[in-house]
Amino acid sequence: MNDKLGLVHIYCGEGKGKTTASVGLTVRAAGYGLNVLFMQFLKSGTSSELKVLDSLPNVEVISTKPIKKFSFQMTPEEKEEVRKIDGEQFKAVEERLRSEDIDMFVLDECLGAIEAGLFDEEMIVEFIKTKPEHLEVVLTGRYPTDRLVELADYVSKIDKVKHPYDRGIMARKGIEA
Repeated sequence: MNDKLGLVHIYCGEGKGKTTASVGLTVRAAGYGLNVLFMQFLKSGTSSELKVLDSLPNVEVISTKPIKKFSFQMTPEEKEEVRKIDGEQFKAVEERLRSEDIDMFVLDECLGAIEAGLFDEEMIVEFIKTKPEHLEVVLTGRYPTDRLVELADYVSKIDKVKHPYDRGIMARKGIEA
């Protein structure tokens, strides 16, 4: 069933919908019977989409160290702690991806974690270069590096034309959160 998998996707840009696109792809893959590992960076681990994904029998959700404040508010020590913990967690997940029957790996907001200095881009680059051949990989976040764009097979940019946040409307439960 997975003989045609193995490509790398990036959903990026300043518009709303990057995580939503990766969740939709996860649901599509799960509906087809594929096994999906969905790893989320930079968020609290309580995003409402995770509840639905957790209920799917062939989807596993892994949240990295919960972030209680914006990265620009963090001290260098706090950033280093997140970087260390998330790096160790990624290495453990990477071992699983190489030994278990997993068809798709989603790294939601990993591009933001890289940009904020909370995750090592080199780990992702090396992983993509050496990943299991059949494994489909999905990266999301605002700004991918040129190196990651070069490694990707799909790059979809979601641009913001207009957003309620610009008028002071914060994330609403069930819509943005």
